[in-house]
Amino acid sequence: MSVGHIFVILIPIFFVIILGFLGGHFKIFNSASSKGLNTLVTKFALPAHLFIGITTTSKQTLIEKWPFFMTMFLGIIGFYVVMLLVMRLVFKMDLNKASIFSLNSTQPSFAFMGIPVLGSLFGAAEVAIPIAITGVVVNALLDPIATIVSSVGKKTQANSEKEGHKEGLLKLTVHSILHGLREPLACVPLLGVVLTLLGFQAPQLLQDSLDQIGDITSGAALFAIGVTIGLNRIKFSGSAIGISLLKVIALPILTFALALAFGLSSNDVTMAVLLVSFPGSAVAAMIATRFETLEVETASSFVLSAVLSLISLPILISILL
Repeated sequence: MSVGHIFVILIPIFFVIILGFLGGHFKIFNSASSKGLNTLVTKFALPAHLFIGITTTSKQTLIEKWPFFMTMFLGIIGFYVVMLLVMRLVFKMDLNKASIFSLNSTQPSFAFMGIPVLGSLFGAAEVAIPIAITGVVVNALLDPIATIVSSVGKKTQANSEKEGHKEGLLKLTVHSILHGLREPLACVPLLGVVLTLLGFQAPQLLQDSLDQIGDITSGAALFAIGVTIGLNRIKFSGSAIGISLLKVIALPILTFALALAFGLSSNDVTMAVLLVSFPGSAVAAMIATRFETLEVETASSFVLSAVLSLISLPILISILL
């Protein structure tokens, strides 16, 4: 694919992001309305879109995506674990900070950029299952794991009593996993996968109904990213730059190697790499805020990785396609 063609695909996408940025920068949108946009996309529009994409796919096609799941699982969860160990053992960060740093270095904004970018390259129907798989890995596995690890770090710092710590940790583990599975981006795709494996195919009426909300996904998601960027201030700290570079360079390289190892098709290799190459996730930054750890650094890395993606995405697409 020529560089000119790549930019023809990406320019409309970044145009909508810039519109959102202007809305946030000039305070047309505030943090509350930004949260509303994010909720619309992640809890309604994208889950509806993914559910229809999955339940209009054949059972055999879904089964054949097992290597793609393993690629995303080992790429995303594996990268988080490796970074956690490096930050903990080499850079001597406490467990909570190491977890937050690793989470923000790993989690991509696949929910917001997956449909518009990959859909432009392969068609919306082709990318629904890969995006759904990524959603399950991130929302049902990565976020709960990171939350548990950070909470253990907080408890350790607070010098909790041993027995109380164990009891609290068990309760926390169950709560975090259930919370992750309650997220529409995790449970709706999972439901779609189960129904499809049982032979269910969405009837036309259901497709038309869910498409009414699902079809707004691309524009609303891109605009929401822009608003979030516009509302945040950038601080060029070592942590923010490190998170951004790990996100847009190191993780895609690992995922590319895993995709080749699992023998994915050319299109699936491209989708796997691009899904982890998108800018850092606002959700991961919000988890940092929840634990009051690296708040400024993670918000800044979200903005920095979005700017870097202007350079990295065209390069990756030109290499992979």
